[in-house]
Amino acid sequence: MLDPDAPRTLRITCAPGLAPYLQQEVEDLGLPVDDADATGVELTATLLDAMRLNLYLRTGLNVLCLLEAFTCTDADELYERVNAVAWEELVDPDEYVSVVANVNTPTITDWRFAALRIKDAVVDRMSWAVGTRPDSGPLREHLVIHLHWHGDRAQLYINTSGRKLSDRNYRKIPHKAPMQETLAAAVVLATGYDGSVPFVNPMCGSGTLAIEAALIASGRPPGLLRSNFGFMHLKGYPADAWQALRREAKKVRRPAAPAPIIATDIDAKAILAARRNAETAGVHHLIRFEVCDFAETPVPETPGVMLLNPEYGERLGSMRALEATYARIGDFFKQRCPGWTGWIFTGNRELAKKIGLRASRRIEFFNAKIECRLLKYELYSGTRRPPRDGETTPSDHPAD
Repeated sequence: MLDPDAPRTLRITCAPGLAPYLQQEVEDLGLPVDDADATGVELTATLLDAMRLNLYLRTGLNVLCLLEAFTCTDADELYERVNAVAWEELVDPDEYVSVVANVNTPTITDWRFAALRIKDAVVDRMSWAVGTRPDSGPLREHLVIHLHWHGDRAQLYINTSGRKLSDRNYRKIPHKAPMQETLAAAVVLATGYDGSVPFVNPMCGSGTLAIEAALIASGRPPGLLRSNFGFMHLKGYPADAWQALRREAKKVRRPAAPAPIIATDIDAKAILAARRNAETAGVHHLIRFEVCDFAETPVPETPGVMLLNPEYGERLGSMRALEATYARIGDFFKQRCPGWTGWIFTGNRELAKKIGLRASRRIEFFNAKIECRLLKYELYSGTRRPPRDGETTPSDHPAD
């Protein structure tokens, strides 16, 4: 078995653009980050730390624990190096093993071939060592081996997460074009929201943004929503330590109830889906759901965060109708939201211009392969003082 207290290299992956939020999360948990790039961070930590990260992280996808790093030039050498690992000490013979490979090397043209060679190396070693072999296949519900092979350098990891951490296990009814949970969490965090001010999410769809906001506001670690992680399928994993971590996580709560969270959508089916998803996530009591046009969304008197994720023409909606919608969003901001901070998440710069307001900040994200922007609007109430000579204001910055 892996020594749960031994320091190892951990790599935590994330969607492009989320690494700064992921790094902040890791450091907030008291773990210094050694390195960061566009799709993840690396640190030196233990298996127990990896288990804790799986519980608490909101923006990460996989927590990978390094087993071996080696020079590798072809598939035969890959097989030999993997076969030399004492898998009988890591895997029970009645387990199920899957392999994920990220390959960029001239000797392999298909990552599936590299994954097959790893699978063969593992089961051959097990057959030799204990006389039987684990089952294998594509399901990531059990022990997941991850290969990262670029050029002549290969790194072999155990994926302690199993399924991606974005699979929170609460979205039972996804509705249409849902935002990935880790992206939604990052977008909410980017607004600076912490539960101390109201959070309003018109056009909520299946409720992902509002649910992630409620999880953040209440301090609930998202990993508590899952009962299965990859590390649980390591031979002799420290189950008692895991239960202690879960008990500790259940005690993590904000000292006071969060400010109001309101989510609305004109589609009654969307609100039904959002309510059920929020119930599964255990935060339905924190969110007020209503069926209405976004412009009729209830707006609390105390200003807070107003966040919309309108359609942007890549998947849904016609452009002409969307132009009118974006113009109405601008009117809604001006007429109903003075004193608030407005945020629009969109993948269409031209449509963003129809809002008719200038953004004070633009934050880049990717929704799948679509380059998006989170646009911030300072929605001042009353008449603002004209800027003095040479002075700029937040509204002096274009939306893009």
